[in-house]
Amino acid sequence: MPSPLGLILLLTIGLLFAWLLMVGLTAWRLTHPPRRTGGWAIARSLPGAPAEVVMPDAIPVRFTSWTLRSRGRDLPVWDIVGRAADGPIVVFTPGWAESRVTSLNRLPTLLTTASRVIMWDPPGLGDAPGACSLGVHEPIDLAELVGVVRGKDSSTPVVLAGFSYGAGVSIAAAVLCNAAMVIAEAPYRLPATPAQGVLSAAGLPVKYVLLPALRLVGWCMGCPRGWLDAEGTFDRVTIARRLSCPLLVLHPEADEVCPPADGSSIAKAAAGEFTMIPGARHTDVWMVPATAAIASGAISAALCKAKRPA
Repeated sequence: MPSPLGLILLLTIGLLFAWLLMVGLTAWRLTHPPRRTGGWAIARSLPGAPAEVVMPDAIPVRFTSWTLRSRGRDLPVWDIVGRAADGPIVVFTPGWAESRVTSLNRLPTLLTTASRVIMWDPPGLGDAPGACSLGVHEPIDLAELVGVVRGKDSSTPVVLAGFSYGAGVSIAAAVLCNAAMVIAEAPYRLPATPAQGVLSAAGLPVKYVLLPALRLVGWCMGCPRGWLDAEGTFDRVTIARRLSCPLLVLHPEADEVCPPADGSSIAKAAAGEFTMIPGARHTDVWMVPATAAIASGAISAALCKAKRPA
């Protein structure tokens, strides 16, 4: 029969193994979010492609599909024809566990005031290969996408827009390329903030697991020490201070994933504009007609300011 000391040692080893397993599984979950593809949309009777979106004027949506080669991956892109010939090009980046498919509910607003709308799937999201790097490396992909888009139309201003994770990616990419404006929906300052909400909602452990998992992700991605901290390399407030273009932040008032205080701090850092969406939660702004109208009005007004010079 094992001695008491032996039992304690076995129990300690077992608990350590279980903890390491949970840290690894959490890191995998964060970098491999659920996929939202065309099949996912069809199963829910939602539009799975731009042509399936019904516009207010009932004119069919025209678009082409192509792929962006970035960091050794082919990332899917929709290039959608807008209705405003003098409008900017809008490049929209989806949120974590979202995709260009889930972004289609914004299309009626964007097409009305844009000359082109570009929707894409970053690595690990939607139909894109690879794993999600939580917004660390994706700004490089987005800047590459802007370069390709500009190569076809260099005279038109480019507006970077995004939701949550995609909002932070857009802010960071705007520092790398000469964007005319950034529109950030529900951005967050540090990666631990939304990760905590997402894992809690999925019933996964947070305490004693989340920060080690994020540190493991950062180590695998080659992030410097302290990347998770305020004023670290990820901090969207720190990055927003470096923006040289206008920034509009839209934030749901009842956001349970990304606190409005984060959005307000990011807007303030860039001397940008901050608009609160009353009563809205993190993902339902575009699902409720009243809140969708507020967001649509703010975005349309901002895009009108980014029109092509006469």
